[in-house]
Amino acid sequence: MFGWWKRRKRNKDWVMLFEQASQQVRDPRLKRFYDKGIVAPDTPLSQVPFVALDFETTGLNPEKDAIVSAGWVPFDLNRVYCRRAGQFLVQPEHPLNDESVVIHGITHSDVDEAPDFTKVVGPLLEALGGAIPVVHFKQIERPFLDQALKTRLGEGLQFPLVDTMELEQTILQHQMGSRWNRLVGKKAPSVRLGACRQRYGLPVYQPHHALTDAIATAELFQAQVAYHFSPQTPISEIWD
Repeated sequence: MFGWWKRRKRNKDWVMLFEQASQQVRDPRLKRFYDKGIVAPDTPLSQVPFVALDFETTGLNPEKDAIVSAGWVPFDLNRVYCRRAGQFLVQPEHPLNDESVVIHGITHSDVDEAPDFTKVVGPLLEALGGAIPVVHFKQIERPFLDQALKTRLGEGLQFPLVDTMELEQTILQHQMGSRWNRLVGKKAPSVRLGACRQRYGLPVYQPHHALTDAIATAELFQAQVAYHFSPQTPISEIWD
């Protein structure tokens, strides 16, 4: 592990939390998810099963907005397993607003025949079970999934994840050193998914498509590890 990366203390014991949750949840889909367990905190990144996850939503507030599409793809540090990828559209609880349609391109006609989230939660939890989700901007996927499950099943979901946006911001802060602290009133380097990928020479993908963004996130994380970390870095160093 490079010396510049300071180990961040995590208060949650994810292994114990999963064991306890498995005994407490009522919904069988949630129980199967927790029964798969979670990797030990000292597991090296090279041995961790990852799954990149992306949601397109009607807005940014999980209590008022809803998931309209999801995409995921399993991967490790060497490969992205596109043949095992999955995606679906979801019928949101509230009508789509014009602003979100412009961003992700999903229209009313696209979701008119889409299933309710309860119909697709099983395959999604099956894909996430036993793996560490990797997202770009953790304020979307985890809180939206938790809220969607609470609304429909009466039970939420807790799990650790890796946020490639958070990693990139920390990497940039280290690279810029004291210059980062002098950016008051100036434009800081972008940590949007496309901008992050560009810094590693990764190809340009069309943004705001759930599966494409999931694949893009998986590739970005592979590059971040290759450039700034080590395959032997414990997962506890970077999960949240």
